Amino acid sequence: MRKAQGERGVVLVVTILVLLVMTIMSISMFRSFNQQERISGNTREKLRALHAAQSTLQYGEAWLALGNGSSGSACTTLLDANAALPSTQVCSAMLGVAQINTVPWKTGGVEIGVQYTPPGMDLTGVGTANSYLTRPRFHIASMGLDASGESMLYQVTAWSQGGNASAVAVLQSVYAVKSGVINAGGL
Repeated sequence: MRKAQGERGVVLVVTILVLLVMTIMSISMFRSFNQQERISGNTREKLRALHAAQSTLQYGEAWLALGNGSSGSACTTLLDANAALPSTQVCSAMLGVAQINTVPWKTGGVEIGVQYTPPGMDLTGVGTANSYLTRPRFHIASMGLDASGESMLYQVTAWSQGGNASAVAVLQSVYAVKSGVINAGGL
């Protein structure tokens, strides 16, 4: 049997090139999966922070709806809405943009606001499944009467973190409490 004249190891070279191309494609595919997994994890943590902040904001609004509003006082400490004797307050001063963008909120180096742990929130430890880094907080500030003079306006701001320090959500609402409204049990 005679060897064909044109065959001189071409199959080996082609096979090595095909294997090299397949290896490069496999590595890029695995890197892509890893990146997508990180993106998915970051999105999950951001949504967890957003939902906790939303729950905290709603708690602050519900507290106002119970008739607890006032013209406000100086807020200089961190209070606890879940304590045996819950404490929440209306502040006379609104948070500034710089304060809102930097958590935890501070005045004169002291943390301010009201801590609130929504039902079912786990704070047992960082890195465990469904655990949050810190307790969410909210701040209520009196904005005075609306233009009609019938409703007291309040700025309610809430923030929360997900399972890590880089997942932070800050929400803010303006809540109106109309004077002369009587809660007949349906609210």
